[in-house]
Amino acid sequence: MMLEHLFPALSWLKNYSRVQFSQDATAAFIVTMLLIPQSLAYAMLAGVPPEVGLYSSILPLVLYAVFGTSTSLSVGPVAVASLMTATSLAAIAEQGSASYLTGAITLALLSGVMLVIMGVMKLGMVTNLLSHSVISGFISASGIIIALSQLKHIFGIQAHGDNVVTQILSMLESIGDFKPVTFVVGVSVVLFLLLARRYAKRFFLMLKVPEASAASLAKTAPIVGVLSSLGIVYAFDLQAHGVAITGTIPAGLPHLSLSLPSLELVKSLALPALMISIIGYVESISVGKTLGAKRREKVKPNQELIGLGAANIASGVSGGFPVTGGFSRSVVNFDAGAVTQLAGVMTAIGIMIASLVLTPVLFFLPKATLAATIIVAVTTLIDFSILKKTWSFSRSDFYAVLATIIVTLLFGVEVGVASGVGLSILLHLSRTSRPHVAEVGLIEGTEHFRNVKRYEVKTSPNLLCLRPDESLFFVNAAFLEDYIIDSINKRQEITHVVIQCSAVNEIDFSALEMLESLNNQLLTLGIKLSLSEVKGPVMDHLECSGFLQHLSGRVYLSQYQAFKDIEGETNSNIK
Repeated sequence: MMLEHLFPALSWLKNYSRVQFSQDATAAFIVTMLLIPQSLAYAMLAGVPPEVGLYSSILPLVLYAVFGTSTSLSVGPVAVASLMTATSLAAIAEQGSASYLTGAITLALLSGVMLVIMGVMKLGMVTNLLSHSVISGFISASGIIIALSQLKHIFGIQAHGDNVVTQILSMLESIGDFKPVTFVVGVSVVLFLLLARRYAKRFFLMLKVPEASAASLAKTAPIVGVLSSLGIVYAFDLQAHGVAITGTIPAGLPHLSLSLPSLELVKSLALPALMISIIGYVESISVGKTLGAKRREKVKPNQELIGLGAANIASGVSGGFPVTGGFSRSVVNFDAGAVTQLAGVMTAIGIMIASLVLTPVLFFLPKATLAATIIVAVTTLIDFSILKKTWSFSRSDFYAVLATIIVTLLFGVEVGVASGVGLSILLHLSRTSRPHVAEVGLIEGTEHFRNVKRYEVKTSPNLLCLRPDESLFFVNAAFLEDYIIDSINKRQEITHVVIQCSAVNEIDFSALEMLESLNNQLLTLGIKLSLSEVKGPVMDHLECSGFLQHLSGRVYLSQYQAFKDIEGETNSNIK
C-alpha cells in the first residue's frame, strides 16, 4: 500500500490485461498524431527550437505515468505555459540564443522542484486560492494574446510584444513586409482546421467508423494540415516566394543532463516559475478531475503535484521547457479509449520514433502552419460567456473577472497572473470579512429556526438570536461584534443574545478575544450572551481557553432549547 501511494502506477500495472493494452495502444497512436504538430507549434510559441517541443513530450509523459493519478491526463507543452515561458525569458535572453534555451530548461526544473515540494507538503489546496471565474478570465485573455502573437507568422512579418497593445503596434510597424503567399498558406490551414473541427467527425461517420473512434480521429486534423502544407511548399517551392519554413530539425533523442543554473538565473526565474507552476497545476487538476469524474476515479491533488513536478523535472533534464496536462490532448486520449497511463508511455515512444525518423521530413514545414495550429487550438480557451454569467450571478465576481481580463490584455500574462491571484484572495477576504448574519426566529410547530426576513417566525422582544454563516476569525470578528452592538442599540428591550453557531466550523484567537470583549460589554449593559449548536472542535477551543468559565449565559445543545429556556425565564421574571 505504501509503494502504491508513492507510485500510483503499481495499482493498475498489477492487473493490466491484453484488452487494456489494445485500448491504450489505439489511444496512444491517435494522441501521437495530435501531439507532434502541437509540440512543434508550442515550441515556436515558447521561443525555443522545434525539436525541444518534441523533447518536452517524451520523458515527462513517462514520469507522469509513474507518479500521476489520472488515467487520462496527457502531459506535455500547452499554450498558456508556453506563452508564459516566452514572456518570462524575454527580459533575460534573446530568442534563439543558448542562454534563452538554458533559461527555458531552468524554468522547467524550478517549476518541477516547486511542484514536488508543494506535493510533499500537501499543498494541493493551493487551487482554492484561485477563483474559477478569475482563472477563466485570465485564460481567455491569454488565448487572445497567444492568437495575436501568431499573426506575424500568418502575415509573414516581424513583430514582438507580450500584450495586445505592443503586439498590435509592432505589427502595424511591420505591415509593409506583408507576404501574400504566406498569408494564403496560413489562412488556408486555419480554415481547414476550423472546418475539420466541425465536419471531420461526420466525414468519418459516413465512412462507417464507430462514433467514439470518429470523434478521436477528427481531432488529428492538425497532422493532415501539417503534411498537406508541407507537401505544397515543397512541390511549388513556396520558400522562394517568402514562405518561412522550420528548416533543419536535428534528428535524434534528447541528451539527458543536469547542470545547476547560476544563482542569479534562479533568482530571476523563481517568481515566473512559481506562476507557471500554479497556473499549470490548476489547468491540469481541472482537466484530470473532469475526466476522472466520468470514470468515477479519484484524482489525488497532492499526488498530482508530485506527478507534474516529476514531469517538469524530467522535461528540464531532457532539455525541454515547462509542461502540464493539456486539455485537448487529454480529451482525445480519453475519447480514444485510454484506460491507463501506459497510453502516455506509448505516446512517448511514438514521439521518440518521430524524433528519430520524421524530423528530416519536416524541413519544409511552414511556420504559418504551426501558427495556424496554435490559433485554432487557443480559440477553445477564449470564453467570454463567464462575463455574462458572473454579471447575473455576482457583481463582485464580474468585476474581478473583467479586471483580470483587462490587466492581462494590457500588461501581459505575468501581471495578469499576479492580479488574478490577488483578486481571488481579495474576493475571498471581502466575502469572509462581511459574512451573512441572519436574525433567526422559530417556525411555529417545529424546532427549526429561519431568517426573520424570509419566513413567518416567532420571536421574543427580549431575545436576539443571530446566526453568522461563516467561521469566525480575525478578518470578520470585528464585523460580527459591531453587528451585535448595533442591533442591541436599536432595541433597548433586549436582555439576552444567542449566537447560533451551526455554521461556525472554526474559531481563531482573534475571534475568541472578540467574544470575550463582547461578553464583557454586554454584561455591563445587563445582557447575557449565550451560544448554541457549537461544534465539537470549536467547543474544544472555547473550553481550553477558559472562555466558558466567564460566559454570562450558557452553551445550549440546540437553538430551540435556548429559545424555550430564555423565553420561559423572561416570562417568569415578568410575572
